[in-house]
Amino acid sequence: MTHHWSETLKRAVRDPLELCRLLNINPEQLPGGTSGLQQGHQLFRTLVPHPFINLMQRGNPQDPLLLQVLPLAQENLPQAGFVADPLQEHQSNPLPGLIHKYQSRVLLTSSGACAINCRYCFRRHFPYAENSLSQQATSAILDYLQHHPKVNEVILSGGDPLATPDLRLADKIQQLQQLPQLKRLRIHTRLPVVLPSRITDELLQTLASTHLKVILVLHINHPQEVGTELCEALQRLRRTEITLLNQSVLLRGINDQAEILAQLSETLFEQGVMPYYLHAFDPVAGAAHFAVDDQQARQIYAGLLTLLPGYLVPKLVREYPDQPAKTPLGW
Repeated sequence: MTHHWSETLKRAVRDPLELCRLLNINPEQLPGGTSGLQQGHQLFRTLVPHPFINLMQRGNPQDPLLLQVLPLAQENLPQAGFVADPLQEHQSNPLPGLIHKYQSRVLLTSSGACAINCRYCFRRHFPYAENSLSQQATSAILDYLQHHPKVNEVILSGGDPLATPDLRLADKIQQLQQLPQLKRLRIHTRLPVVLPSRITDELLQTLASTHLKVILVLHINHPQEVGTELCEALQRLRRTEITLLNQSVLLRGINDQAEILAQLSETLFEQGVMPYYLHAFDPVAGAAHFAVDDQQARQIYAGLLTLLPGYLVPKLVREYPDQPAKTPLGW
């Protein structure tokens, strides 16, 4: 029986010890043991839906999907340069729910909720309660955009915008498309990856009916994340003529090998998804153990260039708080 995506999310694992039990992993064999899991969990709550757990390797504490969601004691260790707001988004947050950093596009934190808590998330400390898209906040944002005619693209992010119920999401899109200067609607989401059932008929109808050009940017870091259910969901999205892109984060011990990233690009392309960005790690507090330094990142990228045709190579970039665009790292 297939549950509605919201029911599947309600059943998600919220206890790191339960996650270990499901995967036949002894928590005492992990760094910091049981107490380490609990310390990390208290800092940033565990949340992992079962469809994503089903993609993990049983009995393997080094599984690349598990490592992305497993809380560890070292998250509590302060590291120089790793801060709560690594991109200084508070400086570009003129209204609740709105981040306006780049000239032609704005980002809306359309939902503070996610379907999965990735331990490396650069917004793991973001004040979502202060940035909820209430009706009043949405009205203020629409007024703001009317006074900024150079903005021709809106990015729905979060959290995860697809954590929003279909009717509410459709209402937000309906309001946005009334702005005459808007050309594109971009949706940044991890939800189809961890909850493929989120691609509902209602969602597809909403995305197909807007006159805005819709770009769905997925967040997939490892080829193991591309399961059968996700592939089926992607085929449904392709039939609506939505542009599908993917962005990844370079993560130590997970995808910091050119061969893994090349396999990811090949797998994505087979499903009609174009590689878009490979993000150098944002130094967020609590996640220093994922960091890959820029010199190593360039070496990995140079190797990736030798393995793939140019159109399958994502752009290696770093986001700096004071720059008008993402900065290519080069090689």
